[in-house]
Amino acid sequence: MEQRGIAITRCPFVLYTGPLRIDLNADVGEAFGAYANGPWSPAGTGGPGSPGGNDASLLKSVTSANVAAGFHAGDPSVLRDTIRTAKSHGVAVGAHPGFPDLVGFGRREMNVTAKEAEDFVLYQIAAVAGVAAAEGVRLQHVKPHGALFNMAARDAGLATAIATATAAFGPSLILFGLPDSEILKAGRAAGLRVAAEAFADRAYEADGSLVSRKKPGAVIHDASIVVSRAIRMATEKVVTAIDGTIVKLDVDTICVHGDTPGAADLAARLRAGLEAAGITVRAIGAV
Repeated sequence: MEQRGIAITRCPFVLYTGPLRIDLNADVGEAFGAYANGPWSPAGTGGPGSPGGNDASLLKSVTSANVAAGFHAGDPSVLRDTIRTAKSHGVAVGAHPGFPDLVGFGRREMNVTAKEAEDFVLYQIAAVAGVAAAEGVRLQHVKPHGALFNMAARDAGLATAIATATAAFGPSLILFGLPDSEILKAGRAAGLRVAAEAFADRAYEADGSLVSRKKPGAVIHDASIVVSRAIRMATEKVVTAIDGTIVKLDVDTICVHGDTPGAADLAARLRAGLEAAGITVRAIGAV
């Protein structure tokens, strides 16, 4: 049908015979040096050697943590303390590799070869996994960060490089990516388990891609809207795109960005809302 000049596609509801379950993940460990949560958040609540900004509270609500490894953000002390905090809350730990771009927080596209991408992703996975092992934690997953994540969704060569690096380190690792993206295809081809990820606080284009952060409305700040979107993602497997189109979105995990103002409160409201809707919130690798 037509509504206000916008074509609305109706998607049928998906019927489930078992209990609904979703993973709630967050990008964390992105403090470094004098910055509490990436290059836009001066230290205050965090600091060198401490999980920055929102992280300590955020990790009380999520079930999987994507920990930065120093290329787009993070430093050795923050990395270790973030893993310790995740462990104390029973949160599964994953590596969050990004482009070598501290100034741009890994959100700027870079022109790299497949070999370069494979090598720096492997390096970052090994860094997080090594520190995690020292803390008695086994690495659960790998989720690329920022521009690397978005480019790999559409670039088969880059996606293959990331999947190859992940499989080389550990074939039991779970690779995160956008639904129906090149990175999930590459992960399956490499013999990996994959997890389709959604972003409750990000706007979507009609093709299922994320709206660029350069565009107005790319980030949704109203917590009540974010929670309702997450519940719909988990139950109906759809999301309303920025143009009003209903987009199919079959997802396994939902992300909360750690550098978003109020992320800890948002994560707590998301978890409470999901559980109140009868959805089990559990780490993607948990039995």
